[in-house]
Amino acid sequence: MPIRLAHLSDPHLTTTGLDWRFRDWFSKRAFSWLNLHAFGRGKHFAQGDHVLGRLGADLTERNFDRVIFTGDASALGFDAEFQHTAQLLNVARLSGLAVPGNHDYCTPAAAASGAFERHFAPWQQGERLDGAVYPFAQHVGDAWLVAVNSCKGNRWFWDASGRTGRDQLDRLRRLLQHLPAGRRILVTHYPVCIADGRREGFAHGLNDLRETIDVAAAGGVCLWLHGHRHSFYWFQEPNLAPFPVICAGSATQTGLWSYGEYVIEGNRLQGLRRAFDPQTDAFRDRDRFELTLKTT
Repeated sequence: MPIRLAHLSDPHLTTTGLDWRFRDWFSKRAFSWLNLHAFGRGKHFAQGDHVLGRLGADLTERNFDRVIFTGDASALGFDAEFQHTAQLLNVARLSGLAVPGNHDYCTPAAAASGAFERHFAPWQQGERLDGAVYPFAQHVGDAWLVAVNSCKGNRWFWDASGRTGRDQLDRLRRLLQHLPAGRRILVTHYPVCIADGRREGFAHGLNDLRETIDVAAAGGVCLWLHGHRHSFYWFQEPNLAPFPVICAGSATQTGLWSYGEYVIEGNRLQGLRRAFDPQTDAFRDRDRFELTLKTT
């Protein structure tokens, strides 16, 4: 039977009632706040709450087998932001899988707090090894969705890089070997490559990308889904990896607001970008594409 997946990312919502601490003003969070409110980033997400609410309704109406969320629920990594985004996405009522983004792990304290994992707990269920939170896998139809946390808390304002890490890579290797037969679809926040096919810069990309790709390829991964970049794009086989990749872009950034709808049947993926239309106040069909998934 075909599998119908929704893929969204990077809403970057904020809200009121943020639990600021004194230490936050001497961390990356303070720079992120300035970037949001003083340097103009916030205007790109001015309609974010409304658009994500409409997207949540669209997801409910279209009855997907699984919703895949590839991170950056928040702007500053606060507990209240996660709660706000999870409510708009109907996390408690829809079947989904979620991984954090670098904004969700804005600081080491935010990463260690587990706030993202608590508010997205319904979308964090799955098969695990060694009692570790990541990676985990969900069975959908004849496929396995494998969630990897590619983010870490960074201290410096210029550092937006991620890392899978040696321990998680070891668990990922063993998990891919352990899972029963079925297509393996890897889900992360960070990309394999940017829209022109080049690798993301060191301060903005996945530092151990090569190692992660090698483990994924050896484990039979046939598709990599990610966010981080705010434009929607895809590759049948980028120069850096032996399998297709799809970037969901941003669900809420003005003019780019969209999400992906994928139907997988056999080794064929039929993709559709659904974009928000301000005139009709709804998400509408836009670009269609097709990818071939390798048989493992």
